[in-house]
Amino acid sequence: MTEPGPSGDWLIYRGTGEPHTRIDALPEPPPWRDFDGGPLVAPGPGPDSSSARRLGAYRHMAEMHRPSPEELEMVNAALYLRRPLLVTGSPGTGKSTLAHAVAYELGLGRVLHWPIVSRSALQDGLYRYDAIARLQDNQIAAHSGTAPPGGIGSYIRLGPLGTALLPTAKPRVLLIDELDKSDIDLPNDLLNVMEEGEYGIPELERLAEREPQVDVLTDDGAKVTVGEGRVRCRAFPFVILTSNGERDFPAPLLRRCIHLELDRPDHQRLSTVVRAHLGDEAATVGEDLVARFLDRSRSELLATDQLLNAIYLTHHAAPPTRSRLADMLIQRLDRPR
Repeated sequence: MTEPGPSGDWLIYRGTGEPHTRIDALPEPPPWRDFDGGPLVAPGPGPDSSSARRLGAYRHMAEMHRPSPEELEMVNAALYLRRPLLVTGSPGTGKSTLAHAVAYELGLGRVLHWPIVSRSALQDGLYRYDAIARLQDNQIAAHSGTAPPGGIGSYIRLGPLGTALLPTAKPRVLLIDELDKSDIDLPNDLLNVMEEGEYGIPELERLAEREPQVDVLTDDGAKVTVGEGRVRCRAFPFVILTSNGERDFPAPLLRRCIHLELDRPDHQRLSTVVRAHLGDEAATVGEDLVARFLDRSRSELLATDQLLNAIYLTHHAAPPTRSRLADMLIQRLDRPR
C-alpha cells in the first residue's frame, strides 16, 4: 500500500491500520484550544478486547481499506484543532469503529466508551457519586464500633468523559456513541465542558479547604488525585460523537464540531471487513452474500453486522439452508412494523 505523497505529509492519522508514532508530530494547539491542566497523570491502559472486536481478529491478515480523502482530512482536522468529530451515517458504516482505528494506529490506548440512551445526563459521563453506599458503610461502622472504611473518594468514580478530561500528555480517545438517542438537553449540556475542557465535582469542591487532594477511581479502574475538586485537561481528548442521523443537533454544538458523514461501504470495504473479522476462507466463501447485501442495500436499510452474522453462520450450513438462513438474518431495518 502506497504512503501519502507530499500533500499527505501533514496527516497524523493515515488510516493504514499499522501502529506508528506520528502523534508525537502533532503541532501545538491553536491558542483558543490550549489547555493547561496538571499535574499530569499516567497514560491510560492499552487497547482492550472491545477494540479487537471492532477491528477484527484477522485484521493483520486483511489488506486494510484506505479511508477516503475526506475521512482522513476530517479526522486530522479534529486532531489538529482539538475539536470533537461528529460522525453521521447509517447503521453499519463504521462510525464507532473509527474511534478504535484511530486509537490503535496512534497508540492512544483503551477507547473510553460512553453509550448514550434516552436517560443519559451529563453527570453520567463525568462522574458518579454513590452517596447511598457511603451512608450505608458509615451506618454499619457506627453500629459495629469500627472506623468508616474510607473517605469520600472511595465513593466517586469518574465516567468516560470525566476520565478523558484528566490531564494527560497525549490525548485519550473518547467515543460518545449514538448521541441522537439522548434527550433534548444533553447536546446543549455538553457545550461548556467541551469548550472549557474542565469540570468540577461539587462534592469535592465543598471539602476543598479540608481535603484539597482526594483520590478517586477512573473509568479505567485506576486511582487518580483530584485537586480542589476540579479536573482540567492538558491534551484535549480525541472525541468522536456518532449519530445515525435520526435528529438534528443545536447549531452551537455543530459549530464546535468537525462534521464527517460516512457513506455506505462499497464492495471492497465490505470484503475487507469480512476478511478482518472472519478470515480469508470465510470472505471467499461469502463473496456471493456480500454481492447480494450490496444489491439490497441500494433500496433497503441494512447493517454490516447483519452481513457478518450471516457469513459466519452460513459458513457452517449447506445450500439451500444457507440461502434461507442468510435471508432470515439480513432483514431490512426500515421495514414497516
